[in-house]
Amino acid sequence: MTASPHPAAHLAQLNVATLLHPFDDPRIAPFVEMLDPVNAAADGTPGFVWRLVEEGEADATGLRPAGENVIVNLSVWENQEALWDFAYRSGHLEVMRRRREWFERHVEAHLVLWWIPAGHIPTVTEALERLADLRAHGPSPRAFTFASSYSAAEAAEDLAAAVPE
Repeated sequence: MTASPHPAAHLAQLNVATLLHPFDDPRIAPFVEMLDPVNAAADGTPGFVWRLVEEGEADATGLRPAGENVIVNLSVWENQEALWDFAYRSGHLEVMRRRREWFERHVEAHLVLWWIPAGHIPTVTEALERLADLRAHGPSPRAFTFASSYSAAEAAEDLAAAVPE
């Protein structure tokens, strides 16, 4: 696990999942029922900064920027440990354990992490570009995973090039 030694950097994450069935299909209902409690847990996790939500909605499941059957989750965290704790030490873990019930198996990278300047809110386009970079070039300080992480210091050149909105 790599912490951000620099409070001016936050960790952004995007993950994508391809639905096995349409979102309103009864077979997806158990996943949909978990969304509100899991999102509330994320919002209350120490180190949570921001998550993408569709305007007027509680989550981003209606947004389909990566394809009609692909849902996206985009969030920002103070550091990698905060994201790890949420992903693997909260109710979110139950969703991960049951993911094969609702989502296709991944044939390429589905999760990407990258450092951003604190205060910057990543766009979906930016996030999808980072995922494409990871898929095309493998892990680097620009786009990485939990298993192949980089510190904010290692990503300093990329961070310096980022322009907060």
